[in-house]
Amino acid sequence: QVQLVESGGGLVQPGGSLRLSCAASGSIFAIYHMAWYRQPPGKQRDLVASITSGGTTNYADSVKGRFTISKDNANNMVYLQMNSLKPEDTAVYYCNANRRPFGVRTDYWGQGTQVTVSS
Repeated sequence: QVQLVESGGGLVQPGGSLRLSCAASGSIFAIYHMAWYRQPPGKQRDLVASITSGGTTNYADSVKGRFTISKDNANNMVYLQMNSLKPEDTAVYYCNANRRPFGVRTDYWGQGTQVTVSS
């Protein structure tokens, strides 16, 4: 089993910055791809950023140039640095670990952390 725990959410003003952290249960990054998703109030959960086991990153168009996903393999941590925050970034943010053994995708999720961008 893979366990993920997010932290770092909170209230921030527009234009501000916030850093989210995700602690993984073990040394999983050699096998699993990692990602951050978010779910605004009343909306679906969408991909924000991802990073492969090899370190390749991908971002949603809405956050390109503002958010950065990174990981620390030695400490089993994944981060999402969020800069130039906008009110529309308000959402519950979820850490995700995924893999596709033998062509079957498996996903694990953290409990989520609330990010609110408001003046």
